[in-house]
Amino acid sequence: MPSPSLFDPIALGAIRAPNRILMAPLTRARATREHIPTPLMIDYYAQRASAGLIITEATGISREGLGWPFAPGIWTDQMVEAWKPVTEAVHGKGGRIVMQLWHMGRIVHPHFLGGEAPVSASATTAPGQAHTYAGKQAFAEARPLDVAEIPRLLEDYAHATRNALRAGFDGVQIHAANGYLIDQFLRSNSNLRTDDYGGSPENRVRLLREVTQAVANEAGADRTAVRLSPNGETQGVIDADPASVFGLAADALNDIGIAFLELREPGPDGTFGQTDQPRQSPIIRQRFKGPLVLNSDYDKARAQADLESGLADAIAFGRPFIANPDLPERLSRDAPLAEAPMATWYSQGPEGYIDYSTLDKAAA
Repeated sequence: MPSPSLFDPIALGAIRAPNRILMAPLTRARATREHIPTPLMIDYYAQRASAGLIITEATGISREGLGWPFAPGIWTDQMVEAWKPVTEAVHGKGGRIVMQLWHMGRIVHPHFLGGEAPVSASATTAPGQAHTYAGKQAFAEARPLDVAEIPRLLEDYAHATRNALRAGFDGVQIHAANGYLIDQFLRSNSNLRTDDYGGSPENRVRLLREVTQAVANEAGADRTAVRLSPNGETQGVIDADPASVFGLAADALNDIGIAFLELREPGPDGTFGQTDQPRQSPIIRQRFKGPLVLNSDYDKARAQADLESGLADAIAFGRPFIANPDLPERLSRDAPLAEAPMATWYSQGPEGYIDYSTLDKAAA
């Protein structure tokens, strides 16, 4: 049997993707100050419907979990109604789209919480500064999430999942990467707990497993995905022995039977994030039997090589999709890729968001 190509279809659980070029989640800050999706977002996602699957920008599951200016949420009826035209537009273009569910944990500044402390695995503080509506501010120390609060947190994830399905999404992805809440529980330097959710790798994986099961109970495991970042430091979060915890995480997700697992894995020469910790995908590949999607600094050649070697089943491209809404077409033609200036990544207008040309429009 020939090796798969980036342009071959793939089943991601219940989702049938026409190619293996996924659009990775990309925070773009085009919602309102109250975290309501805007009409600009309809055009943005519809323009990128040729991706095998779109994974939306990270979307807050609750007010407690969202601390990024102008990022969207999914916890109210108004948010659900504002997302509906987005999914309708993507489906109208023949695309597929899942929502990434986000709880930022200690990365939420008290500015967003009426002055209250954010929650995390333990009483720790993220390095650097938070983006707030009042400008950059130093992160605050988080309070440890009490065990008695975990059922409420699980219901927040379940409620967000139900809302995403009401909004017309084809499924959801749990954001368990990049130093946010679930990652803060997973990794050793941010989880200092001594209860059933801390200490051993088995205990640190517990919240991930419980959240994933709660979401799968609502969406179906075949419409539930997870994103992990198993190697290196992100936003101050790192694990001393990633193989021990992320191998168990892969086992847990495999047992639940999720639709696919996505890994963000920078290397020593990454454009955004560099680490000498080895990539964990070879270990995870042996233990997670579903589709494995890899992400971080891929070009076409490296993406195809990882498909052919069997390391990955699909590749999620992030930044290339910003300035190249027709990225699959450009890759298929070996056409040059446009670059997106960072100044407009998180700005609130159409510039650098919905004004990039496709190959056909550029030729015309």
